[in-house]
Amino acid sequence: MNNTTTRRNFIKSAGLITAAAAIVSPADIFARGSAGQSRKKGVKKLELTWKPFDALLRHPFTIANFTRTTTPIVLTEITWDGYTGYGEASLPPYLGETQSSVMDFLKKVDLSGFDTPFRIQDIMAYVDSIAINNTAAKAAIDIALHDLVGKIMGQPWWKIWGFNAATTPDTSFTVGLDTEEVVRLKTREASPYNVIKVKLGRDEATDKMMINTIRSVTDTEICIDANQGWKDKHYALDMIHWLNERGVTMIEQPMSKFMLEETAWLTERSPLPVIADESCQRLTDVPKLKGAFHGINIKLMKCTGMREAREMISLAKALHMRVMIGCMTETSCAISAAAQLAPETEWADLDGNLLISNDVFDGMKIVNGKITLDEKPGIGASKI
Repeated sequence: MNNTTTRRNFIKSAGLITAAAAIVSPADIFARGSAGQSRKKGVKKLELTWKPFDALLRHPFTIANFTRTTTPIVLTEITWDGYTGYGEASLPPYLGETQSSVMDFLKKVDLSGFDTPFRIQDIMAYVDSIAINNTAAKAAIDIALHDLVGKIMGQPWWKIWGFNAATTPDTSFTVGLDTEEVVRLKTREASPYNVIKVKLGRDEATDKMMINTIRSVTDTEICIDANQGWKDKHYALDMIHWLNERGVTMIEQPMSKFMLEETAWLTERSPLPVIADESCQRLTDVPKLKGAFHGINIKLMKCTGMREAREMISLAKALHMRVMIGCMTETSCAISAAAQLAPETEWADLDGNLLISNDVFDGMKIVNGKITLDEKPGIGASKI
């Protein structure tokens, strides 16, 4: 056989292989059921649907200013060509959104101008332009889009982004303000976790009772969220020194988001890392916080979802700021979405699904206190 014939045969066989690869993509392989049947293809039109859902808390949840027993949520779905992506808007009262406001916003969203879900950048720029704020409503679309695209590609987002799943941090388990008896109970429930996040900020007696009660049960690492509860920078510094002596390793938002100069004074003198929570909402906030905080806490419900969260991580690192990924009280849908970003963070507080009794998704798992990521495509969550 001459070289020309050999080349022709090679080109012919390579063409057949390429054609086969085009017909059977990794996403199509994933979509086959146990019987090997192909996914039923649908209309290549983006369709958004939603429904309200109430997450029931296992215990009343108390922070510096209020207590609640439920969290309103709106669950979203975006379908395209037989695939479905899941999203979520979690709506704690302090976020300023309600189920009604989210659903009113979603009614304004018209995806008919986009022929493919892969245009996440364009779609979310359009969604963001519809109205000011409504960040959780926007996050519900962003998460569903990412889930949808990941499923079409047959890959989880941590892989698409090129992250290392082995570098995920431990997640903290949250203990809210409560009586000594309940705090002891919650602390024992947190025994499988390597970090306990404690809500403070009510008054000195209550704050110190919380820490002393937890320390009477365990020597587990503690981080603090004061939820803007401390009003005076000198008092805040005294408290941080007291906490440092009791094995606390980090503190979130010690003072009001409107007290940036006072917080910068505190951060300069603090023996513990001071992390912005309420002060850090979206990407444009990050540069303003350089010098006032050591780092930022990113939450999908505040920043409109996974797309902007990733940009915030990149910017914070460029500014040499430390990064935390957090959550509201959420189902395993939004928690799994946030977990895709966890490999790029130093701290994580992704326990929102563990605090509710009626989760409707199965997703990211905590193993020995550590966030784990698997090969499930998209955000890695499925309906129960």
